[in-house]
Amino acid sequence: MSVLINGKELADNLQEQTKREVRELEKQKIRPGLVVLIVGDNPASQIYVKNKSLAAERIGIYSKEQHYSADITEDELIKEIQIFNQNDDFHGILVQLPLPEHINADRVLLEINPIKDVDGFHPMNLGRLLAGVPHTIPCTPYGIMKMFEAYNIDLTGKRAVILGRSNIVGKPMGILMLEKDATVTYAHSKTKNLIEVCREADILVVAIGQGHFVTKEFIKPGAVVIDVGMNRNESGKLIGDVKFDEVEPLTSYITPVPRGVGPMTITMLMQQTVEACRRQKFGE
Repeated sequence: MSVLINGKELADNLQEQTKREVRELEKQKIRPGLVVLIVGDNPASQIYVKNKSLAAERIGIYSKEQHYSADITEDELIKEIQIFNQNDDFHGILVQLPLPEHINADRVLLEINPIKDVDGFHPMNLGRLLAGVPHTIPCTPYGIMKMFEAYNIDLTGKRAVILGRSNIVGKPMGILMLEKDATVTYAHSKTKNLIEVCREADILVVAIGQGHFVTKEFIKPGAVVIDVGMNRNESGKLIGDVKFDEVEPLTSYITPVPRGVGPMTITMLMQQTVEACRRQKFGE
């Protein structure tokens, strides 16, 4: 019998804990602040940013959305980041991705002060993660690790396959699982015998960005399946990278879409904003 990993319920519980931490800071006249820089009017980004703002409001974090025209130059955007680097009201800076094609996202993210990089994408924070001394962790992999912890899913000695190799999800996900003694394989579009590789996984994390890409043929009976995908089908319905209805009966644990990984990503962003605030105020 497959267990549904309820990311929404877990996220709500963790947000309540973070809310209590914010209340304690407020007693010392401190309020964590997060600024989100949005370039252009990507509809998916707008929805995601709105959800971040709602979560911040619930928890008590001061949140600001800074909107810029799609034709802003790379240098102009970097100047805006530098202004917020110096602004003590904001302990976290987030640049909403994707950026327009004329802007080099790597160069832009490099300009964020690493201590304010609550998304965990700065090379310094990724380097600390790789070295086993994490400071700020990419929020989606961090949230997935919290899921494993909450559902007592032991990674020790397990064969983990990460389908996807982005810096945002795939690569850091593998590093975090390796730290918990899983045996990790990265799979991607150039992997030979992809279905066979995935079918060997005790734990399969799917972050490939293609709706319903993973079918029952990919699944080892009893596997844990984590679906990071957020796609829209022809009718506009939100779907994952995993074809849930046919995969779910084969699994021991599985995340749904929606109400799975997505709420946890936002929750870890909020938690890391509060942690960044504490570091900047108290040097923790």
